[in-house]
Amino acid sequence: MYKTHNCGELRISHEGNTVILSGWVHRIRALGAMLFLDIRDRFGKTQLVFDETLGPDLLLKASNLGREFVIRVEGLVRERSSKNDKMATGAVEVVVQRLDILNTSELPPFTIENETDGGEELRMQYRYLDIRRNPVQSKLLFRSKVAQAVRQLLSAKDFVEVETPILVKSTPEGARDFVVPSRLNQGCFYALPQSPQTFKQLLMVGGLDRYFQIVKCFRDEDLRADRQPEFTQIDCELSFVQRDDILEIFESFTKTLFKTILNVDLEDFQRMPYSEAIEKYGSDKPDLRFDMTIHEIKAALPTGGLSILDSAESVGALVVKGGNSYTRKQLDALSDWVKRPQIGAKGLIYVRCNDDGTTKSSVDKFYDAEARHQIKSFVGGGANDLILIMAGDYGVVRKQMGALRLHVGAEQNLIDSSKFKPLWVVDFPLLEWDNDAGRFFSMHHPFTTPSPSSLEHLESTDQRTLESLTADAYDLVINGVEIGGGSIRIAKRDLQERIFRLLGFSDEEANDQFGFLLNAFRYGAPPHGGIALGFDRLVALM
Repeated sequence: MYKTHNCGELRISHEGNTVILSGWVHRIRALGAMLFLDIRDRFGKTQLVFDETLGPDLLLKASNLGREFVIRVEGLVRERSSKNDKMATGAVEVVVQRLDILNTSELPPFTIENETDGGEELRMQYRYLDIRRNPVQSKLLFRSKVAQAVRQLLSAKDFVEVETPILVKSTPEGARDFVVPSRLNQGCFYALPQSPQTFKQLLMVGGLDRYFQIVKCFRDEDLRADRQPEFTQIDCELSFVQRDDILEIFESFTKTLFKTILNVDLEDFQRMPYSEAIEKYGSDKPDLRFDMTIHEIKAALPTGGLSILDSAESVGALVVKGGNSYTRKQLDALSDWVKRPQIGAKGLIYVRCNDDGTTKSSVDKFYDAEARHQIKSFVGGGANDLILIMAGDYGVVRKQMGALRLHVGAEQNLIDSSKFKPLWVVDFPLLEWDNDAGRFFSMHHPFTTPSPSSLEHLESTDQRTLESLTADAYDLVINGVEIGGGSIRIAKRDLQERIFRLLGFSDEEANDQFGFLLNAFRYGAPPHGGIALGFDRLVALM
């Protein structure tokens, strides 16, 4: 046999036992008539001892070993005279009586250590070697542990795991599809699924009631730090539910998952309307681990001051507690930061709140002491605070201030990385207008049901009215990361057809693209809704 124990298993209780271990040579230390070697597998490391008194041939054979050789050893477990409390097996060692070299290895291009000397590009080229390192291997093992817990928790709540097709028909909306040519039908292509959305709705029509799947999805879109062409999601759908049912079920699921995996007790999830998230945090995925919120101060500004503020649709302000300690050089750096193309602001105004109650700003010649004090009072500024101000169109300013908020929060060490702050963002817009296309697109997807208050306005021809419609949609956000999102779905054919028309589909186009779903709605589709949680993001966050 290759092993009686793994390399992380032996303890002082095994002293006196003869064992067999197999693994990789991790480190070699020659000390005259003795040679010490650490053998490694994914379970851990064990120190081996080769002693000349047990045979010079064995010691000679061991001295010819190199790092990452694959070996099998047989020997006696004994207590170490010099224990290593940094190793789980550090109380014992194995005195080797037999050595078999199972395979040799060239010298690796980087050291297989927790702190390696290999750069990222080199490690990606030799990814199979990188996986031998504990920081990478432990993450893969952690991911496996989370996946098993997800399956157990959802199965315990009567969800049924179903695999949906990977080769599917391309449908409009969302990102671009990856396509796969068909050999049997020349010139025709399958698409790889961006999500199993329509399939899981058909499963609800089929009476399955509760479905889940840990599923691969594919989107041909630009790469970002948190976005890649293929990703995995925990895809779920339920019948006979309303929005609050889904939020309660998956809040409980998320709490139990964090408790099971991390032994962390999550607080109750706050619920925040989309409009409030944008207004106060400049983002639909706000990080609530620190309190800095955006203030709309246009009403507090006297007219006849700085023209760029007078003419702006919105003037936003952030209060940085204790921020008066910023030097002029640091303030200039902040100003340069918001002017970067990624942020796109024209500039940054600041107001210093001094200890003696006076204020000093970058626009003193436009706003006197009384006006500055009015701004300070309006935003709740106190002694030694700093007020940062930007102006422009409402949506643009909110996005810029949201980015600035996160930047300052990180710079000021305001974000507690040990905390988890979850919330539900609800009441998303149903539609968003695209100027280039000259039509509306779904904020989530075209199968999202409008909120009850929006149903009566679906036939409106007024763009502002349609832009104000909200959806029965929701996102799960933790620490500023969108973990997942979902909605209550449309279950009635006539309402789904109205939404398609609102999105610019003719009846013929809608039937051509989604006729299979519309036809299914003729046969008693139950009220249903669901959610998809980004498995990669969730594991990374945990």
